[in-house]
Amino acid sequence: MWFFILAELLVFAVFFASYAFARSGNVELFNHYQQTLNRDIGAANTVILLTGSLFVVLAVQAIKAGRAVLCRNWLLAGAGMGLLFLILKGIEFADKFAHGISLSTNTFYMFYLSLTFFHFMHVIMGMIILGTVAWKAHTGDYSATQHTGVETGASYWHMVDLVWIVLFPLVYVMR
Repeated sequence: MWFFILAELLVFAVFFASYAFARSGNVELFNHYQQTLNRDIGAANTVILLTGSLFVVLAVQAIKAGRAVLCRNWLLAGAGMGLLFLILKGIEFADKFAHGISLSTNTFYMFYLSLTFFHFMHVIMGMIILGTVAWKAHTGDYSATQHTGVETGASYWHMVDLVWIVLFPLVYVMR
């Protein structure tokens, strides 16, 4: 899993570097269209993902204490935060698409849509992982002495969160 997480982080790092390079050649365009993004939703999504990560940390602590049901519940709460993130991001996407914005609108929107959709897909994968781990906790596959799967799923979720912590200020805030 660590190899997979590091590979994913490398892909996002290349994406972020490409964004920064393209932005350096089109500062006015990027600054102008960045103002069309909904920073409130972006900030709310940041809080949502951080809250989801807190829930996942609590799930790991619960399983280490031998509390599989509590672990399952915290994992499902973390996945629920992922769902809330997807709903808000979906509202943002719907607004952009309703205004005729697409990957071909301009360089800024190409990066915005590509980066955020790629992250969107990773949130979905994270929710699937958390759901699977929650199910395994529910069926007794994890315990205080055998909880590597919970920690592994948590690591993936934290990677998704970390990427957003870089993506949000890079795309929505930094000028």
